[in-house]
Amino acid sequence: MASTSTGRGHRAAMLHCHQHPDAPLVEDYHAGDMICPECGLVVGDRVVDVGTEWRTFSNEKNTNDPSRVGSAENPLLAGSDLSTMIAMDPKQEMMTDEFGKPMYRNRRTINSSDRALINAFREINQMGDRLNLPKMIADRANTLFKQVHEGKTLKGRSNDAIASACMYIACRQEGVPRTFKEICAVSKISKKEIGRVFKLILKTLETNVALITTGDFMSRFCSNLGLPLSVQKGATVIARRAVDMDLVAGRSPISVAAAAIYMASQGSATKKSQQKIGEIAGVAEVTIRQSYKLMYPKAPLLFPDDFKFATSIANLPTS
Repeated sequence: MASTSTGRGHRAAMLHCHQHPDAPLVEDYHAGDMICPECGLVVGDRVVDVGTEWRTFSNEKNTNDPSRVGSAENPLLAGSDLSTMIAMDPKQEMMTDEFGKPMYRNRRTINSSDRALINAFREINQMGDRLNLPKMIADRANTLFKQVHEGKTLKGRSNDAIASACMYIACRQEGVPRTFKEICAVSKISKKEIGRVFKLILKTLETNVALITTGDFMSRFCSNLGLPLSVQKGATVIARRAVDMDLVAGRSPISVAAAAIYMASQGSATKKSQQKIGEIAGVAEVTIRQSYKLMYPKAPLLFPDDFKFATSIANLPTS
């Protein structure tokens, strides 16, 4: 189907036939072509149709365009996020348009449950953007929040705390775990409160999460520290062997990973301080130092055989 163009967009206005510059171009919507009606020359191709999705015949002279229907439906909301009520305000004089027809006010009505869900979903999506996480993780966190919200078993806890805990659980379930401090940094909730709500959600939903290991954080920490791949591989082996040899019993995987990175970097040409590693890993310097002291006596057994030393094991710092 082709029709005469009436100035759709700037590009249509700029195009013209060199042989018939005054001829109104015809737009072929199916092919996306602009055609000269005099000689049939295709003046432009792949023209984007910037018009509405469909025509409306309710009132051609009305400047309002009801063809745009808003965002996509949200299946997690009871009203599909499209609940609307049209009503007049009896306290005000009826307003009429230029044709004398009464004008109505559109008022969006959202129940309190959906309003709480919308606010929580917005907070979860913002946390996902700040953490640079894919949308699928935010979607899983949204689903978890809805399950908790419908269960009504965490009354008294703030929705922000529940949203933060749901994001933490979603990250672990999707295999991209984040630390409590990382979640705390992009939310308004303290680390202690997120931890409490996290345990309550696991108990309430009767779900579980995979145990975190040192390998879950190693590549991200080393990348943020700007360490080469050889140091990352060495730190990964050091952490794994330290756990297998039961040298760091009772220590969190994050602190063990940080201590392993410190040991590997001190043996390489790219050395990083405990303070710098602690800032990236979210671990205190004293925590890294304590884990490192437990690993240091077995350092010759922890390093991989092909590790390229810039500083020998004998010259590594003792703490």
